[in-house]
Amino acid sequence: MILSGAALIQYAVTSKGGDVIGGWSINALQLRIGFSRLMYPFFAGLLLSRFVKPTRINNAFLWCSVLLVVVFSIPRIGGQENRWMNGLYDSLTIILMFPLIVYMGASGEITGKLATRVCKFFGDISYPIYITHYPLIYTYTAWVSDHPGVTFGKALPYALATFFS
Repeated sequence: MILSGAALIQYAVTSKGGDVIGGWSINALQLRIGFSRLMYPFFAGLLLSRFVKPTRINNAFLWCSVLLVVVFSIPRIGGQENRWMNGLYDSLTIILMFPLIVYMGASGEITGKLATRVCKFFGDISYPIYITHYPLIYTYTAWVSDHPGVTFGKALPYALATFFS
C-alpha cells in the first residue's frame, strides 16, 4: 500500500497535466495512469476492510457529505506554472481524504425501517449501475464522434437516453 501510494504521488506530481486524469485506453501511458489510480485505493480498501473496525459516528452521512462537497469544490490549484501542486492535492485527497470518508461512512448507523430499506436498495443496485454505465457512456461517445459538429439540441435526446438507461 505504501509503494502504491508513493507511485500515485510520484505520477500525480510529475504528470504533464498535474493530475491523475486518464487510464481509459490500452497504451503504456494510459496503463500507467490507470494502475497509479487503481492500486492505492484497492489496497487501502483491503486494509480498511480487514483491519479497521468502524466505530460509532453521529451524523456520519452529514459529515461525509460535507467533506465530499469541500473536496470536490476546490478547483485546480497551482496554476499552469505549478501543476505539481494540483498533483499533490489530487494524490493526497485520494490517499488521506477518501479513506477517511469511507471509514466515517462505515461508522454511521442507519435507524428506521424506511431508511434501512432505502439504503439496502441503493447498496444492491450500486455495483450493477457502476459496471454497466461505462459501456453506455462509450456508446454515446462513439455516437458523438461519428456525428462531428452535432448540435447540442440534436445530441440532447441521445444524452438523456444514455443518462436514464
